[in-house]
Amino acid sequence: MLDAIVIGAGPGGLQTALTLGRSRRSVLLLDGGPGRNEPAHEVHNFLSREGTPPEDLRAIGLRELAAYPTVEVRPAEAVAAISQEGGYTVRLSDGTAESARRLVLATGVVDVLPDIEGLGPLWGRTAVHCPYCHGWEVRDRPFAVLAMRPQDAYFAAHLTRWSPDVVLCLNGKDELPDDQSALLASLNVRVRPEPIARLEGKGSELQRIAFASGPPLDRGALFLKPPTQQRSDLPRLLGCEILDDDSVRVDNFARTSIPGVYAVGDMARRPEIPIATPQVALAAAEGATAAVAIDTELVYGKLPWE
Repeated sequence: MLDAIVIGAGPGGLQTALTLGRSRRSVLLLDGGPGRNEPAHEVHNFLSREGTPPEDLRAIGLRELAAYPTVEVRPAEAVAAISQEGGYTVRLSDGTAESARRLVLATGVVDVLPDIEGLGPLWGRTAVHCPYCHGWEVRDRPFAVLAMRPQDAYFAAHLTRWSPDVVLCLNGKDELPDDQSALLASLNVRVRPEPIARLEGKGSELQRIAFASGPPLDRGALFLKPPTQQRSDLPRLLGCEILDDDSVRVDNFARTSIPGVYAVGDMARRPEIPIATPQVALAAAEGATAAVAIDTELVYGKLPWE
C-alpha cells in the first residue's frame, strides 16, 4: 500500500507530491491533463515563475518530481475510490487499481460561464476573473464588470485600483441597493443595466460590448466571477462535505470531513473564508500544507499539536 495517492497534477497536486517525495513517502500522482488555467497565456502572481505559460509550469513541476524515486507520475484519471482497511483503493481510467493510506484530491473545478455570445474566445485572456492574476496586464484599459453575484458592485469598486474607467454591467438584473449605488458613484463607476447581446473582439482581445438596447460600450477587459462546479465526482462519491458554492470543506490542514482524505487547490476552501481564492501560489501552498500534515499523521497516527 502506498503512502498517498494524489489525484490531479495542477499546482496543488504537484506541490503535494513534491513535498511528500522529499519526505521519502511513496506517492502516486495521477496526471489527468491540463486544468482550469489552460486558456490563460501566462501564470501570474507566483514568485519566480511570473509570466510562465501554464503548460510550461506543469512541465517544470513534473520534471522536478523525477528526482524523487518514491514518486510515480501516471497519465491516468481516477474514476472511483472506496474506503478499505487502512486507507483507500482508487480505480483508474486505464483499468488498474491502486491503494494508499492517504488520498489527496486535487481535481479542480470547472467555470460555468454565462451564455453570452463571444465570451468563449476571450475567457482567460481579456475576459478574466482575478485582478491579482490578470489585472496588471490590462491595467489602465477601460474595464467592464459583469454582475453575477450580489457583491459584484464591491468587485467593480475594487477594480478602480487598476483602472480609472470601470463600468458595472447588470445584464438585465435588478437595480442596485442604494448603498452600493452610492459607493460606485463616489468612485465614478458607471452602471449599464441593459442585457448584454454579445461581446465583440479581435482574437483574444475584447473591443466592445453590445447591448440589447442602447449604445455599445468600448472596453479593453471584462471581469466576471462565474460559479464553479467540481471537475470530478470523487468528492461526493467519497462523502466529503460540500459547501454552498460547491467547494469541498477542509480544515486548516487541508483535511476533508472524511478521515484520510485531503483536498487542495481551488476545489476546496475553509468555511471561515467566505469565498474561494483561486490563485496558483495559494494552491501550491495548500499542497505543501497537506503533505506536511500527511507525513506527520503517518508518523504519529495524528497531528500531535492538536
